[in-house]
Amino acid sequence: MDEISTESLALALLVLLILSGCFSIAETSMMALNRYRLRHLVKTGHRGARLAAQLLSRPDRLLGVVLLGNNLINAASASLVTYLAFRFFGESQWALGFATGFVTFAILVFSEITPKVIGATYPERIAFPAAFVLTPLLKLAYPVVWFVNLFVTAILRLFRLKTGADMQGHKLTLEELRTLVLEGGNFLPQKHQNILVNLFDLESGTVDDVMVPRSQLDAIDIETPVEELRRQVATSNHTRIPVYEHSLENIIGVLHVRKFLSISDDDELSHEQIRQIMREPYFVPMGVPLLTQLQQFQENHERLGLVVDEYGELMGLVTLEDILEEIIGEFTTQSPLATSGSHARQADGSLIVEGGTLLRDLNRRFGTSFPLGGPKTLNGLILEHFEDIPEPGTSMKLADQPLEIVQIQDRVVKSVRLLPKESK
Repeated sequence: MDEISTESLALALLVLLILSGCFSIAETSMMALNRYRLRHLVKTGHRGARLAAQLLSRPDRLLGVVLLGNNLINAASASLVTYLAFRFFGESQWALGFATGFVTFAILVFSEITPKVIGATYPERIAFPAAFVLTPLLKLAYPVVWFVNLFVTAILRLFRLKTGADMQGHKLTLEELRTLVLEGGNFLPQKHQNILVNLFDLESGTVDDVMVPRSQLDAIDIETPVEELRRQVATSNHTRIPVYEHSLENIIGVLHVRKFLSISDDDELSHEQIRQIMREPYFVPMGVPLLTQLQQFQENHERLGLVVDEYGELMGLVTLEDILEEIIGEFTTQSPLATSGSHARQADGSLIVEGGTLLRDLNRRFGTSFPLGGPKTLNGLILEHFEDIPEPGTSMKLADQPLEIVQIQDRVVKSVRLLPKESK
């Protein structure tokens, strides 16, 4: 009879350890659930997710029922092991020490560490089924949990600590969202991930970073003879062209190429007709964040803005397409002249680029790390570095990128050779 009784007690101990492990694995899996995915599953009608969300909405109650069951079982396990030790070795301090050490080891390995590691590794597989068990258990044990939580709440208030229920208003910052997107690479296609990251970067970039500088502006003079205007517009690679009178300092409008072509066959085409189909120029101050300007384009129903400095002088031109390219990359409809002339790969692995190329574009296309806080173009960065006009053939290293000046024209660095980084 003693042997059978001992086997029954041992079996009871095993069951207690398993039950304790179930509470531990349920607790860890619940706390390890991705809250954003959980909300998504709740919206899709997932019943297990809905129960889990209800439990997590009051973490004090959830932890109360879990720890209540866990501690009761662990206490019962300790008492049972002590009883078995006394049965085998007699009531002695040695037997008590053995029982303490054995039950501590058994609970740590089989009821705490192993279950919690599993729960943290597979939270959804465990938490959702566990929610079906914990929900009725909470209802049954609610009076005890409520009584215990009275003391817990009093202690938290004594130390002026906020509970999870009081912190539901916490929102992710922009940098936290960025990190969330970057760490979600296994769930997002690379293209979608790049678009989201670029969208976050719009807040840090300004129109100065993407504008076409004044020196490269494609504009027409309203005083040009009509036949010459027809030729200029017909050969333009743009859908909208700024129009000035006498000088670029006097922009009087923006000409939509399609509207111009619709009347260009008229033999009686006059400058007055051209003035009538032009739109009023839309000016943008320097330094406006790209995201803000994108919203301004949308609200004002504009697609092109002329960037001016604090003195009202024209500095460049920014379009809606320029900002969209910052989000989704370059459009395939871009002019071949604009792409083929901006850079050329050489046989030795070097790259010839125009001095007026934006540093932002170089960093994105070729993986360079030129600073963006100062000059916006490669020409500006080189001139700032030398504080003078360098001679063709001059070599240097900027931001760990070896460079060689190829051509200087009109006091401007016209073309630069980007050398491979391993070159000396």
